Amino acid sequence: MSKIIDGRQLAAQVVDDVATEAQFFYEQHGVKPGLAVVLVGDDSASQVYVRNKIKRAQEAGLNSIEHKLPADTDQATLDSLVAQLNEDPVVHGILVQLPLPDHLNEKAIINAIVPEKDVDGFHPVNVGRLNSGQDALTPCTPLGCMIMLKRELGDDLSGKNAVVVGRSNIVGKPMAALLLKESCTVTQVHSRTKNIEQICAQADILVVAVGRPEMVKADWVKPGAVVIDVGINAIEPNGEYKLVGDVDFESVAPIASAITPVPGGVGPMTIACLMKNTLTAAKQQLT
Repeated sequence: MSKIIDGRQLAAQVVDDVATEAQFFYEQHGVKPGLAVVLVGDDSASQVYVRNKIKRAQEAGLNSIEHKLPADTDQATLDSLVAQLNEDPVVHGILVQLPLPDHLNEKAIINAIVPEKDVDGFHPVNVGRLNSGQDALTPCTPLGCMIMLKRELGDDLSGKNAVVVGRSNIVGKPMAALLLKESCTVTQVHSRTKNIEQICAQADILVVAVGRPEMVKADWVKPGAVVIDVGINAIEPNGEYKLVGDVDFESVAPIASAITPVPGGVGPMTIACLMKNTLTAAKQQLT
């Protein structure tokens, strides 16, 4: 059986480190790193995510500012709030919880957040910086995956054969950029890729983010590979509700050298890295 990567434990360590640095930051500047979270509507999953983010921010010693808006909030009102937060000196990071209600323009809101406060790492300026090898606020999930990989494999990933399954703007594309920055040989596969199983089976590092329950089977995985499962899917086999990843954990775990579980793997690291990004943003704005 492979090593199970404990995302909860590692996330707690990241948050503890942020709390220590945030206290030092406060002693230097007289202000806590500030995270503003905007929630529009009453989507139950988004409410849970926001609640968890606020809790972690408090644990990390950040100044957490929550804005709850009704589901019928219009674009001009949301634009105005983001503009205010852009100008607010006590706010160093802005997160607008996605998805937004259908009548609101997500792309416009992402672009409206100034890049230096874009702690989600979704603004085109941060995307461009990341893909050109510059320092950038990086999407939280890929950043968390990279911390996990370095914890398992060491800081030097150069020469590793990495395969990223998925090409989303949130995970797949930035994950590939981060791996390239670490001098890995990177292949990105997706729904149109031919011979996807054979390509995945060559990977030393396999990162899976496609949103298809248990798609990656044992014969997709090279013995000894490190497998990072970003997916989280609700299924009901035999009428029993459970959460599973994009990797068939039971068949893959005996083959991989290390693997993330679902739940308890990448998810906690995503929220921890939001705290890390907020601290990074505060440092860049005040130093």
